Amino acid sequence: MTDYIVRATAAGAQIRAFACTTKALVEKARQAHNTSPVVTAALGRLLSAGAMMGSMMKGEEDLLTLQIKGDGPMNGLTVTADSKGNVKGYANVPDVILPANAIGKLDVAGAVGKGVLSVIKDLGLKEPYVGQTVLQTGEIAEDLTYYFATSEQVPSCVGLGVLMEKDNTVKQAGGFIVQLMPFAEDSVIEKLEQNLAKVSSVTSILDAGNTPEQMLDILLEGMEPEITDTLPCDFYCNCDKVRVEKALISIGKAELKDMIADGKDIEINCHFCNTNYVFSVEELKGLLKKARG
Repeated sequence: MTDYIVRATAAGAQIRAFACTTKALVEKARQAHNTSPVVTAALGRLLSAGAMMGSMMKGEEDLLTLQIKGDGPMNGLTVTADSKGNVKGYANVPDVILPANAIGKLDVAGAVGKGVLSVIKDLGLKEPYVGQTVLQTGEIAEDLTYYFATSEQVPSCVGLGVLMEKDNTVKQAGGFIVQLMPFAEDSVIEKLEQNLAKVSSVTSILDAGNTPEQMLDILLEGMEPEITDTLPCDFYCNCDKVRVEKALISIGKAELKDMIADGKDIEINCHFCNTNYVFSVEELKGLLKKARG
């Protein structure tokens, strides 16, 4: 099953919902950053959320950034997504190893620690929208549920999960976001709460062979869900050598002259996909001619 997001409405548009399967993109991120199992789980959850939240944006050029800054050993996560299902991200410390938590699961909350969740939406306006909330649990799904309720005033339920194989590759990954519209009736809210109470975890639903559509059928049972859109999603970074060249030119002549004077190749690393770009002294001399200041 390739990775994709489904969007749906239910209960006569009183509910909007998103669900995704992201096994391949989370595995791609794991390989790019060589993350430990607990970091793979944390980053995979945030990547899945980013893909779905990115798909909520309308504009072709709109960008969403989810940033977690915590005092745990992982030291934070950053994920960026566009409106087309492309998502990328990294953990500040990718190789954290922690014992399992009290219920025998990967201790994502322990890796994250206490801190702040920031949601930054660049919608092409003068200033980006920035919403910030204090982390409630560090489990990420609950933190995003709290963010939607407090910063966007949208009652929501977020479920995210990553299941690892014994060889530490990704077995399952995905998530859902279910949101109530302002005009949702009490009976609809009650029915949704009953349905959510029956769901054990995102990964148990996916590991039972269910698709995102079937996940929404479970969550929205008895509420006539209608799929409105399907969108592929992928771990994709738009960095390339030309972009890195532009960044080097922008630092100015003085810095470039210092690099050239060292007489060694320089290596620039992209945080998001961990790709390295090497520039020879001759290439730096070429960039110096294009630089200002």
